[in-house]
Amino acid sequence: MARGDFHLFEEFADQLGSENHNLENGGDTIKLGLITNVATPLITATTPTWTDYSGNEVTPGGNYAAGGPTLANQSYTEVDGVATFDADNITIAQDAANFTDADWAILYNDTNGTKMAIGFIDLDGPVDGSLGPVNINWNASGIFTVTITP
Repeated sequence: MARGDFHLFEEFADQLGSENHNLENGGDTIKLGLITNVATPLITATTPTWTDYSGNEVTPGGNYAAGGPTLANQSYTEVDGVATFDADNITIAQDAANFTDADWAILYNDTNGTKMAIGFIDLDGPVDGSLGPVNINWNASGIFTVTITP
């Protein structure tokens, strides 16, 4: 996996079909939690949740709150059989009290009762938020797409 690439958990396909996520603006609260290298997310993880990873969350403090930042202005739109999920880029401003050991970012549904995980980013860390801002810049085409082919 390349640094910065976003990967969906395979289980997410089942979660969509079971109506576990409302990704539209005003829908479920989607967050991006940061974890250390103690846990390594796998695309093939069975029923991944934030709880599976939160025990390895970076230490909250400074400009990083427990559970991670909430995605702002999320949208889920469909055009010609291609649905796109997107949101604003995330910036965690530099602070001396920020984490120093982020290796992975887990995208998850904080509204869902089990906090189902959607996907993850390899930060190729450790990333140190005390030395500078941490920026997560989503792909210009969206965070991910779902394509329906006839």
